[in-house]
Amino acid sequence: MSDRQTVCLRQLGDTRAEQVAFRRFVANDRVTISKMAVHQRGRVAAACRGRHVLVIQDTSEINYESQRGRKRGLGTVGNGRDVGLFVHPLLAVDAERGHCLGLLDVQVWRRFKAKSKDYRKQPIEEKESYRWLKGAQRAKAALGKAALVTVIDDREGDIYEKWARLPDRRTQLLTRASRDRAMVGGGTLFAAMADLPEKHSYSLDLPARPGKRQARQARLTVRFGNVRIRRPQSCSDRDAPEEIELSAIEVVERDPPAKETPVHWRLLTTHAIETVAQAMTVIGWYRQRWHIEQLFRTVKSQGLGVEESVAEDGEALEKLAVIALIAATISMQLVLARASPNHDQPASHVFDDRQIKVLQALQAKLQGRTVKQQNPYPPESLAWAAWSIARLGGWTGYESERSTGPITMSHGLNRFNAIAEGYFLDQDVCSN
Repeated sequence: MSDRQTVCLRQLGDTRAEQVAFRRFVANDRVTISKMAVHQRGRVAAACRGRHVLVIQDTSEINYESQRGRKRGLGTVGNGRDVGLFVHPLLAVDAERGHCLGLLDVQVWRRFKAKSKDYRKQPIEEKESYRWLKGAQRAKAALGKAALVTVIDDREGDIYEKWARLPDRRTQLLTRASRDRAMVGGGTLFAAMADLPEKHSYSLDLPARPGKRQARQARLTVRFGNVRIRRPQSCSDRDAPEEIELSAIEVVERDPPAKETPVHWRLLTTHAIETVAQAMTVIGWYRQRWHIEQLFRTVKSQGLGVEESVAEDGEALEKLAVIALIAATISMQLVLARASPNHDQPASHVFDDRQIKVLQALQAKLQGRTVKQQNPYPPESLAWAAWSIARLGGWTGYESERSTGPITMSHGLNRFNAIAEGYFLDQDVCSN
């Protein structure tokens, strides 16, 4: 999938026999998501050794409604009507260097039942939202050799049981607040955060998001302090403490343009926040959550096209979704290799020796005459390889043109692997 940037089984195989082999692979009962996840955790955990790792988790639906008549064994997705399945990946990113270290874990499920009437009274282990705890627990167990782990969630991950169970000396949490929780001593969380003293202001360039916002420079104010939240009545964990103290950061946009939704982040974390520098560091970590949104884009219509797969069985589609996430993570590794201020990550994290030789051979073709069009990164670093793949994906090479995201990388990988296949054919066949 990584080589050909597609999940289409017909395009993955060059012959009828290869196409049949791929179908048999995803239909094989011995090929399981749990085995794939265990393999990924082991491989990525080795890369995380000694690092402070940001574990970014989120959920996305894979919608197959347009092929409803050709699918079987699927559940419903978010709207309760369309057929599909859900994926919940965990992406590992180096907190200090910004390198994408790989897909640490993934959960996949199909929803066959609606929420029960007593959903709020059920143990957290019986709820679909338990995925947020399960993912974090798996990360915590797998990353025993990491120096520090910070689990980052969006609002759905704001679960009291998670705050109660997960943190320890090496495991910290950072979540965007969803619930206006009751505070120890009275009052509610959102009002308490709004009353925190303003400590800092800064400007942030916001990129455009088609249909959602225009590009602009936002002027943001920052408040932070400590809060103590009370255990909610709906908490199903009898051992959870009656109160939990957390650090709170509120980021609010001043004077947003007309008709634009202002930036407003309420962040809760187990990290100690005592200075502006610490608050800004945590805000920077939270902004890394955008990488998992990019991962979903790369898996779907703008990249691998997982929702266009013609596979019919729900279990096979689950396996294809996991393999697609692993393949799409390679594009994210290339994107972050260039974005990172540190360019010491070797190209061998993604490419093998023969592929690196092809990249070396392509440099003369990809580099322009001016200094601005030269590959500026250390040879055989992953950033050097990413620059080359972006050029093959249609990027001009000028830093002023910022179209070097995962979709550009996906297009570049597709072209590169076609070139590499021809190179290997010449080496392995024609030279004989």
